[in-house]
Amino acid sequence: MSRKKKPFLSAKHKSQRLDFARQHQYWTIEDWKRVIWSDETKINRLGPDGRKWAWKTANEPLQERLVQGTIKYNGGNIMMWGCMTYQGVGFACRIDGGMDAELYTNILNDELQQTVEYFGMEVNNIIFQHDNDPKHTSRRAQKWLEEHHITTLKWPAQSPDLNPIEHLWDYLKRKLAEYNEPPQGMIELWERVEAEWEKIPQDICTKLIDTMPKRIKAVIKAKGGYTKY
Repeated sequence: MSRKKKPFLSAKHKSQRLDFARQHQYWTIEDWKRVIWSDETKINRLGPDGRKWAWKTANEPLQERLVQGTIKYNGGNIMMWGCMTYQGVGFACRIDGGMDAELYTNILNDELQQTVEYFGMEVNNIIFQHDNDPKHTSRRAQKWLEEHHITTLKWPAQSPDLNPIEHLWDYLKRKLAEYNEPPQGMIELWERVEAEWEKIPQDICTKLIDTMPKRIKAVIKAKGGYTKY
């Protein structure tokens, strides 16, 4: 059995996670429906990092489906930002180069605003979730959110298990892994990402967000520690 990779949790992290869970333990699904979840992720051209598994019979010879090709420098990757709502996935974008406060604010101004408008959400009723990355908490980004009257969810550090979008990334990457051939380059990789993102069914997002009460209970039960999520 392989050990699961989890963010390191200090006593302070556990305390913050437990406080967050207790503050939101009585939130209903109607409350969680108001949240727009967001995050960034890395997508490799040649598939996810780490080991892969495939079924093989006892006497089956080595076949192409059982081989994961390797290439120097891992074949490259792209970074993307995306968001999800109870009504389905929102707008997403590719991040070229490094992300800084200016680029992140542009994403809020473009992709986040377009998501709110597309789903007909009322700004004074939404809650925006992002983690505590310095770009997210920068003065520039905070000023933009305040000027647009968008409430943010105060987020505990080291808590990807509380963010259902993490499982949305897993779903997206599984779909990308179903292609028979790897993309020829970064342009084709992003074209596939866009196509698969657009095809994500609404009920995937709905089911993931419906798990929030259970996630909260799990953190409380673990006293702020690790959960199965």
